[in-house]
Amino acid sequence: MGFVIEGRGLKLSLLKKISMTAGVVLAAGTLVATEAAATEGYFQNALGARSKGMAGAGVANSKDATAITLNPAGLVHAGRQFNGSVSLFMPFRSYSAGAGAGGVVPGSQKSKRNIFAVPNMAYSQPINDTTTFGVSLSGNGGMNTTYKNGAGPFGGGTTGIDLTQVNISAGFGKQLGKYFSFGVAPIFAIQRFKARGLGAFDNAIASANPGSVTNRGYDYSVGGGVRFGVEFQLDENIRVGASYQSKLLMSRFKKYSGLFAENGDFDIPSNFQVGVAFDVTPDLTLMVDYRYINYSEIAAISNPNPLGQLGASNGSGFGWVDVQTIKFGAEYQATDDLTVRAGYAYNTGAIPKSQVAFNILAPATVRHHVTAGATYKFSANSDVEFAAMFAPSVSITGPTSPGGQLTTIKMHQVEFTVGYNYRW
Repeated sequence: MGFVIEGRGLKLSLLKKISMTAGVVLAAGTLVATEAAATEGYFQNALGARSKGMAGAGVANSKDATAITLNPAGLVHAGRQFNGSVSLFMPFRSYSAGAGAGGVVPGSQKSKRNIFAVPNMAYSQPINDTTTFGVSLSGNGGMNTTYKNGAGPFGGGTTGIDLTQVNISAGFGKQLGKYFSFGVAPIFAIQRFKARGLGAFDNAIASANPGSVTNRGYDYSVGGGVRFGVEFQLDENIRVGASYQSKLLMSRFKKYSGLFAENGDFDIPSNFQVGVAFDVTPDLTLMVDYRYINYSEIAAISNPNPLGQLGASNGSGFGWVDVQTIKFGAEYQATDDLTVRAGYAYNTGAIPKSQVAFNILAPATVRHHVTAGATYKFSANSDVEFAAMFAPSVSITGPTSPGGQLTTIKMHQVEFTVGYNYRW
């Protein structure tokens, strides 16, 4: 199966470019690690500088190659271009545990290591007048905490987890008629994880697989899934879009089969996003999106704690619930060379008050994200992009155990992104 392109040598040349680009992205994927406590549960709220400037809104308003990471149908608007960006993500995490019977050592701590570099790259290449190929490398997100003081939260000294996820995707967008496009993008995912300081749970009472709970170093997991997208133009000024990412089926973390439910299983949850874009004027576009992340379909994430033994089929997890997010974005063409953006997103939160204790390891508390961004075109082919995000502090307080001890987890976030785009 292939696409036929008329013209002397064009088919061979195009396939060579696509193969080389995919190879570069795959190679980069083996070198890049993105570890952080991301913003909607452990997912980033946006990928790429343009989308980050609008808080992740824009499923119906794709314009660049990074569309493959949100709605591959939007690749039809990209032409041939390269997008690259790096975000400096700064999550400030802490906890405090009161006196009383419970499983957390009383006291307060801030997590160390608060700056993370998160990359994103994408390339798009038209195949013919109606079809565009795309490939991307993106840090999906992750969780990271490091508590170094004293006995740590659970009495095991330096304590924390480090989860890294990288997605590599290749797919296409196809225009069908004047008003409708669709896209498909298979995803290859890589995960890396380690935990330390959890010795209190590394025994036959707390874990179904003692010896595979903590301090095993890094373990790796691979797998994949697929993303689908559609975009429909209702009239000259209104577009609607939708995308769906399947659950990414991942190999197990064997070194941590005594920590994660279902013997180390840690798939990546499915999610979908729908939205509308309205061109108020030729220079101003407003966007509203809704996103749903299905954390409840992953036992290691959603099983409440306490439940069964860690690592068992009904093993205790982080107790997360599904996260719903509403996103608002605006994009304004201020001059021929300058575009400015703003955004706001609110999510329902992943962590119930009853699940605070174990989430000292993953305090994904933030709800509100305020963003701004800009693109400056400095040549006919090139521009630079900037984005900034602030998520104000949110704390959650709940009982550590039936013993009555109260624990509070808290986080706020700051992020700065710089990107470069080149169009042929």
